[in-house]
Amino acid sequence: MLAYRDAKTMAKAMREALAARDLTISHGEALEIVARQFGLATWNILSAKIEGPPARQETIVFERTAPIVRIFDIAKAHEFYLGYLGFGVDWEHRYGDNFPLYTQISRGNLVLHLSEHAGDATPGSNMVIYMKGIRDFHRELAAKDYRYMKPGLEQEDRRLTVEVIDPFSNHIRFMELAGE
Repeated sequence: MLAYRDAKTMAKAMREALAARDLTISHGEALEIVARQFGLATWNILSAKIEGPPARQETIVFERTAPIVRIFDIAKAHEFYLGYLGFGVDWEHRYGDNFPLYTQISRGNLVLHLSEHAGDATPGSNMVIYMKGIRDFHRELAAKDYRYMKPGLEQEDRRLTVEVIDPFSNHIRFMELAGE
């Protein structure tokens, strides 16, 4: 659908279409006609809408979220997050031998931090992860036949949801919103 910002292109196309029929109007006349097509009295009013307020320089930019998820057993965490959900390990950190693990895992743009450190996160937490391709994701999980988890694909209103629970009682809701 054409919007205000397309007004000059619309005016040019109109002039070209009329010229092909040996009808000539000025560029200004074409702009005035386009303004009336948008329900505005003059080109000046439409032009003000196109320009809008001056763009504000945003100084605060949020780049990425990395929720911290509490884990208690590295083998179980790897089985679930790497084997079942398909994440890869980006890095691991320990302060020394026999210290708790803190690691970053990711899949695509989704990044999670897994921590064995007491106090980093609360076991049994919930998170929502918005995504695209949830039907394919659901099929992928079902094909793995993971013995501890057989999530369904739930539809409610405009959302499709696949909810999983990790071995440490953390709930992860993968959600796709219809029409976005």
